Amino acid sequence: MTAAPDGDDTWDVVVVGAGPAGSAAALGALAADPSLRVLLVDRADFPRDKCCGDGIAPHVLDILADVGVRDVTEGWEPLRQLEIANRHTSVAGRLARPVWVIPREVFDARLVERARSAGARVERRRVASIEERDGVVVIDETVRARVVVGADGAHSVVRRSVVGDAAGRSPAALAIRGYVPTPPDLRGLQLIRYGDRRQPAYAWCFDRGDGLANVGYGEFLPERDAGSLSRRLLLEQLERLIPGSVADGVQWRAHHLPLSGLRWTQPSGPVLLAGDAAGLVNPMTGEGIFYAVLTGVAAGRAAAGAIRQGRPASAGATYRRSVQRALAGHLRHTWLASRLTRHEGVVTAGIRASSSDRRVFDDLVEIGLGRGRITPRLATGLATQLSIARTPSGRRSRTP
Repeated sequence: MTAAPDGDDTWDVVVVGAGPAGSAAALGALAADPSLRVLLVDRADFPRDKCCGDGIAPHVLDILADVGVRDVTEGWEPLRQLEIANRHTSVAGRLARPVWVIPREVFDARLVERARSAGARVERRRVASIEERDGVVVIDETVRARVVVGADGAHSVVRRSVVGDAAGRSPAALAIRGYVPTPPDLRGLQLIRYGDRRQPAYAWCFDRGDGLANVGYGEFLPERDAGSLSRRLLLEQLERLIPGSVADGVQWRAHHLPLSGLRWTQPSGPVLLAGDAAGLVNPMTGEGIFYAVLTGVAAGRAAAGAIRQGRPASAGATYRRSVQRALAGHLRHTWLASRLTRHEGVVTAGIRASSSDRRVFDDLVEIGLGRGRITPRLATGLATQLSIARTPSGRRSRTP
């Protein structure tokens, strides 16, 4: 049995999964109460690779700063330019706040080390079972915890233990990612180029700032049926949309993304779900690190508060209310946005509206990277461009 540091066989908090959501949960708990006994487990050793666009939005850094972590981007160059395009039009502009592109091998390992430095014990462990028993949560019959945070990804064992696999039947996307030498004309840029297959479907090239770029292609899967998409097809689409991006690619990895729906479910009780394990991935862009860090910190804080009150079973309800306050409205808007962007004409209208008004450009970025919503000016811009597209004299707009 893995005993807590003082010999007690029950940990205060056990976090399953040490990616951004799990490390953030440990950090959130320990920032709220440094005396807590926190165990952070993962089936892999760190550093380890993960299929991802590697984009770190400024909102992520804001949340981490609140739990005392301010140096995870050290040594990496910020990106300030974004281009969004499809076969009809494009828009390029300066981001209101910079983003970073940091390989998950680096970013995740840094967060694990920050959690360790804050007081969490980190262990390699593949979790197979979770069961509530006699007022505690028992993991694999050997580890006991007052509160458990499930941050173990899209195929979460913890999620299945508390809500079954309903989240596994939610809409999903499939994406592939690799690294290539950064093309000279794409240095200092995040490029998103929409294709013409099942929407949303787009290729990307994100300059890391170290001579390499993160490139990839992802596509919506309505029934979460990967059989219709192959590695070959994904790479063909990437090469078609961003020519020259495949031949020199290395570290190709593919991954399912469990996209967020109209609602988010968190049961009451001492078992909490964060990040991908909670099915929280932006359905319009596939971005998940912001949700992971936000919900991870919220889960850690909820766990700490429930333990401090001597009511570990209240953690789930507290956490649910916290996430609903932060994300409920945003999730409704991203759900609607994802439905709208299944139509190529809406994607084109959004790009052209962003060209006409810099504020619309910023609104579009915010709903894709943070907790933004479909603002009145974004809705008006879309309606205007859709109306123009229906007239014989439809015209293009300016670049911000």
